[in-house]
Amino acid sequence: MSPDALRKIFNQVRRGKLSPDAAVEQLRHLPFEDLGFAKIDHHRALRVGMPEVILGQGKTPAQVAEIFARLARHSSNVLATRSSEPQFKAVKKKVRGAEYRHLARAIVLRRDHEKHGKGTIAVVSAGTSDIPVAEEAVVTAEVMGNNVEHFYDVGVAGIHRLLAHRRALASARVVIVCAGMEGALPSVVGGLIGVPVIAVPTSIGYGASFDGLAALLGMMNSCASNVSVVNIDNGFGAAYVATLINRL
Repeated sequence: MSPDALRKIFNQVRRGKLSPDAAVEQLRHLPFEDLGFAKIDHHRALRVGMPEVILGQGKTPAQVAEIFARLARHSSNVLATRSSEPQFKAVKKKVRGAEYRHLARAIVLRRDHEKHGKGTIAVVSAGTSDIPVAEEAVVTAEVMGNNVEHFYDVGVAGIHRLLAHRRALASARVVIVCAGMEGALPSVVGGLIGVPVIAVPTSIGYGASFDGLAALLGMMNSCASNVSVVNIDNGFGAAYVATLINRL
């Protein structure tokens, strides 16, 4: 339930086009709807400006489908991250228009294409292997109403690939950088541009990368002052924060 949807209900009641009882029926699930196995936070969009997002990981297809369908009744856009093909098939039976983004492992319902951000969010991946995490960030940022550009496979092993996009990166309002291995790319990007850089360590790399821990520590020790860091493989979290910055 967004602020605009709430205003629409109030205006319909004031004009006599909607009865008070009908309005109560539409609002009866605020602030949350209890399904037994889940409590859906329909109030979140009113509090923070964006609806609740489903984490598909650990949920059954039936659970994801039911939560997704309930959210779709109250929100124009719905997103489920870390989701599987069986979960998507269950959602598709309940929600027309839902799509599956394979690389991002995300189920998306996008009915509102209005742009709420003031600028562009750029998403960068160091290598091709980092693209799934970058795609999670791209999908999240798009669903939340941002203009998004992406630049993939531009890591420090071939720095000329990054420099070819320097002007586009400098024009972005926020840049998300996804990198594994030693995690050096966010520092390089941060040193080239003057906007917030959100670093996403990925679990890509050989043994001593410790499934992204080496990249995480490298990014946290960045000497570029405009770099902040989210958790390993957390493309969603990076895009959420980038969205908040882009709306300021």
